[in-house]
Amino acid sequence: MKFENGDIYLDYNATTPVDPSVFEAMVPYYKRSFGNPSSEHRQGHSTRAAVLRARRQVASLLQCEPDEVIFTSGGSESNNLIMKGHAIQQSSRGRHMVISAVEHPAITQVAEYLTKHGFRVSILPVDGQGLVSPEDLEEIITSKTILVSVMHANNEVGTIQPIQELAQIAHTHGALFHTDAAQSVGKIATLVDDLECDALSIAGHKLYAPKGVGALYLKRGIKIEPLIHGANHENGHRAGTENVAQIVGLGAAAELAKNTIQQEQERIAGLRARLQTQLKLEFPQLRINAQGVERLPNTLSISFPDLNALDLMGKLEKLMVSAGAACHSGDGKGSGVLEAMGVPLNYQLGTLRLSLGRYCDNALVDDVLKIFKSAIKSEGSH
Repeated sequence: MKFENGDIYLDYNATTPVDPSVFEAMVPYYKRSFGNPSSEHRQGHSTRAAVLRARRQVASLLQCEPDEVIFTSGGSESNNLIMKGHAIQQSSRGRHMVISAVEHPAITQVAEYLTKHGFRVSILPVDGQGLVSPEDLEEIITSKTILVSVMHANNEVGTIQPIQELAQIAHTHGALFHTDAAQSVGKIATLVDDLECDALSIAGHKLYAPKGVGALYLKRGIKIEPLIHGANHENGHRAGTENVAQIVGLGAAAELAKNTIQQEQERIAGLRARLQTQLKLEFPQLRINAQGVERLPNTLSISFPDLNALDLMGKLEKLMVSAGAACHSGDGKGSGVLEAMGVPLNYQLGTLRLSLGRYCDNALVDDVLKIFKSAIKSEGSH
């Protein structure tokens, strides 16, 4: 996306703009159809039907049943709901959980919280590409393991994990398997039967829906303790009057993603490949992170040796990218993901994440390359 002032947005893994068609689908539920879905009159019937339609749209994208979709406020709530809700429900059977070393804070922070309340959490290591080994899970998992949670695709480097194999191991040992799919839903196929997961988290603002809405797929028959108690909304899983307009937006975004995912995946992967090739030619010492494994088609994590990502972002003034893989706070510490991958610190600190999206094209890639060449001339010799 290029703005009128020349700024270029390449941070789609952080958030996406609301697609115009998604926005248009939401407008009536702010203006006219504002009723409470629990009300037994025409306004209530109208909004209740809209929520049901959105539930079916999300279910269609995941190829699950509509009653297996729980609407939440976003990916973080979905992750909290499954981890805490399942922990409470299953604590008498076991108090052991497994997560990977490259999870989002919406998983790692929940794990830390649970350890303070008597649960034990084991960390699965990753290799130099950010990939979890099923063999490592076999070694860590026990008969007391109640939950394994491994993200589908990494938000920093894009590595796609072998979810089906990991889920099969979890099931063999009687554990539930959850995947945080915030980064993958809408970008690659996330069919729950193919993944064999029991639960899957979605964040609306990662797939051109608004911020503040998400969903948790929960396989039919699995019981979890709700985090929010009240009336019997979302089949008793999440109390609170439904956020109708944003739920409608998530449904519209899910339907749009289902209809365009294959062509967009191929198109954006081509743009990413072109950008990666040209940057590597211009800066031979550049490190491409996770290039040896299957990655999200839109994600490019690059590391400049002996440079600071925040300084680089200052030079790339017109380019909106993330230093998410580098010292966020300026305290000299590198990314936990890159550290787990064994990336040397002098490369960690010079890492930028470029994430492309729906409004990127070849002309925009050309502009990005020009900005890099102009802004990092002297650093190109490193």
